[in-house]
Amino acid sequence: MFTGIITDIGIIKSITRGMGGDRGDARWGDTRMDVTCAYDTDGIDIGASISHSGACMTVIEKGADWYAIEVSDESLSKTTMGDWTEGTRVNLERALTGKDEMGGHLVTGHVDGVGTLIEMSEIAGSHKLRFEAPQDMAFGIAPKGSITIDGVSLTVNEVENNQFEVNIIPHTWQVTTLGNLQLGSKVNLEIDLIARYVARYLAHMKA
Repeated sequence: MFTGIITDIGIIKSITRGMGGDRGDARWGDTRMDVTCAYDTDGIDIGASISHSGACMTVIEKGADWYAIEVSDESLSKTTMGDWTEGTRVNLERALTGKDEMGGHLVTGHVDGVGTLIEMSEIAGSHKLRFEAPQDMAFGIAPKGSITIDGVSLTVNEVENNQFEVNIIPHTWQVTTLGNLQLGSKVNLEIDLIARYVARYLAHMKA
């Protein structure tokens, strides 16, 4: 679990595509990504979970200022990770512990869909961003509710069908990758955990 409070920005150091293997299928094999970071990697265990712009991945190897993850084809196709290249900057957050402050909201690190930035304006130093989400995510996006955008916990201001607006304060704009977004940029979205289970409960009640 995570909180949506970014603690570092990592850089994709290298990407190695799956090369097949004993299974005899040239398509088999996850994609390895090496990530440089400012974390003290001595404190990161092999098998630890880290959120990468909202997508939870497992650490499989590490060095002094880097660690490696393996990304499945499913994750590549259902998140923005398939578009990442060497040098891509990504929001990082280590998994929540019992001692951490709950500064954002409960985030699973399981991306629900990819959204698109369709409008952007600056107001008194802050930035108002309007995104279009996949239609099947609209049920879980509500005014004053929480949403995770590229791993960042944010509050939804307005909602219109499958489009919604958020406000980014200058601090968040500067210390996350959201400040690099441009019109048409793709982002990983995760709806609020409570909204997901309420919707599932209501669907069950109607069945």
